Formats: sequence, C-alpha cells, structure tokens
Amino acid sequence: MNAHQPNNKTFNKTARAVLFFIGLLAYAYQNTIPPPPNLCGSSHGPPVTGPRVILRDGRHLAYHEYGVSRDTANYKIVFVHSFGACRYDESVYHPELFEELKIYMVAFDRPGYGESDVDPKRTIKSFASDIEDLADKLELGSKFYVISYSMGMQGGWGSLKYIPHRLQGVALISPVVNYWWSSFPTNVSWEAYKLQPLQDQWAVAVSHYVPWLVYWWNTQKLFPGSSVIAGRANLSSSDREVLAKSSGQRSPTPIPSLKDYVRQQGLAESIFRDMRVGFGKWEFDPMKLENPFPNNEGSVHMWHGDDDWVVPVNLQRYIAKKLPWIHYHELPGVGHALPKYDPNKEAILKSLLLGEN
Repeated sequence: MNAHQPNNKTFNKTARAVLFFIGLLAYAYQNTIPPPPNLCGSSHGPPVTGPRVILRDGRHLAYHEYGVSRDTANYKIVFVHSFGACRYDESVYHPELFEELKIYMVAFDRPGYGESDVDPKRTIKSFASDIEDLADKLELGSKFYVISYSMGMQGGWGSLKYIPHRLQGVALISPVVNYWWSSFPTNVSWEAYKLQPLQDQWAVAVSHYVPWLVYWWNTQKLFPGSSVIAGRANLSSSDREVLAKSSGQRSPTPIPSLKDYVRQQGLAESIFRDMRVGFGKWEFDPMKLENPFPNNEGSVHMWHGDDDWVVPVNLQRYIAKKLPWIHYHELPGVGHALPKYDPNKEAILKSLLLGEN
C-alpha cells in the first residue's frame, strides 16, 4: 500500500466527521428557517372575523374603529399599536373624551399581526404606504392624525418621512429607538444599549447585524432570547404597579385571548419581523427629518417617562434636542406603559388635537 494513501480506518473516520459536520450545518440551517405563515382566510388558517381593507398591492389590513362615526367626527386619528399588540389596543382610547371632542380613531393590525396579511418585504416606507392606503380606503380625508405607541413608532416616523403632506399632527408615545441611527454619538447610543438586560442586548444586535437569525435566536433553548418576546420585559417598578392596577380594566373584545390572536399567523411575520424592521438598517435617520409643519399648521409631540426601563430616556432627550420642532413631554416617575398612568390619555389627546400643554 502506498505510504501516502490513507488506510480504510482513517478514511472512514474522516468521512464520518465530514458527514457529521454537514449534517450539523444542515440541521442548524433548517432551524433558521421559520415555518410558513398560517394565513388568515386560507383553507387551514384562522378565520377572518372583522373588517379589512385591500391595499394597493392586494394585501388585506384588518382594522377596528373607536369613537364617533367618521361622518360626524371633528378629528380623525390612525393609531399604530405597540409590539405584540393588535387593533384592539385601547392605549389612548378615552370614551368620554372621544364623545366630547367628537373623535374618530381607527386602529389596525400591523402586517402579520392578527388578521392582517403578512408583508415579508415590509420596510418603514411600505408601512407608511399602508397607513395612507387605510386612510384613503376609509375616506378619512386629505389629512389625518397619527398616534404611534412603542414599536408602533415605525408608523409615526415613517409617516413623518414619507407622507407628511397627509398629516395634521403626530404623537409618538414611548417610541422604541434604533441604537444604530447615524445621528447618535457612539457614547450616547452605547450608554443606552448597555442599560438593557444582556439577553436583550444580544437579541437587538442579532436583529440588526444578522436578521436572518432572528427566528432561530428567539426560539432555540440554549440561552434566553428577547425578554419582551418571552413576556418578561424589563419593566420598572412604577410600570409593574400601574399595569397591575389596570389588568382587569380592559374593555371586552370579541376574541378570547389577545396573545393568541396577535400571534395566530405565526411569529416570523409578526413580532420577529417587527424586530428586524425596527432594529434593522433604516432607509433614513429620523433625526435628519425636516419640520413637516413650518407654518404651525400642525404639530408633532413625543411623550416619554423618565422611569422607562424598556427605552432609555436619554435617547429621547437627544432626539428632542436634534429636532427642536418636536414638542417633547418628559414625565417624571412614569415608565414605558405611559398611557396607562392617569391622566396621560387626556393630556396626549388634548395636546395633539387642541394644542394644550
């Protein structure tokens, strides 16, 4: 036998090692691919239980209306719900004030949530187009208000960038911040980033740098994924207290479980897509936006609590300094669940609609 020729035993060991490595790679790759979404209205998917509009690209957007009728309303609002929520999010709904001021509001399931069709190509720009389409389908008029909460900031900032001509005013409530927006000095964004639990630092970094791993990262069992997705968000004691008080106050909805409804089409195109879009590479930097209301024909408001442990307040302070045309409201002792603290609902609505401080 040639001295340089491997014997059968060595060859077999090498072959088995190679095959094992290939199998491991195949297994790992397979686990990065999420299952296909369980589309609403499909033969095996969840049923469609409420009204939906058809968008310009043929997708459906499910919505829910609050307040007075569109025909009698003095103010028309599009509300963009938070991370892991849906069209039944009543964060800013105040029945008495809606009736008094004649406010109409429409909230909608963001793409992939609830009963709205998925949008695997979703961007901040396409999402702004969804908002504009919804307003046109419901005939809200040439201009309307947008209120966005937490991760719903994609709709708030997107509207300011892409459809400012359609806006009467915008309110951003406890808006999530992308640590990689270019205007942030490294020390500012890094300081805020390090305030997050280690598992959330990793989850956010994966969403930004290797978005194709988001599904695997948050479903594997080797180490913890996002605490927010797992239902163990890094909430302040003030948040926990106010949420405990309001836990039994939610108005009844036509669905038995909000969590199940939110995720019924699958995680990949709802909350995981949110992570990829919210913390991914944006097409623009919000801190470079121009004032959409140079003649004071409308206003933009940002609301944030200084006890918010989910989105560090120093980031909002920096944004407010970069964009002095934003009316910045910082509330002491208030956390991320800002609308649930009395009387913040009234303050948010009256500042946006009536110009009250």
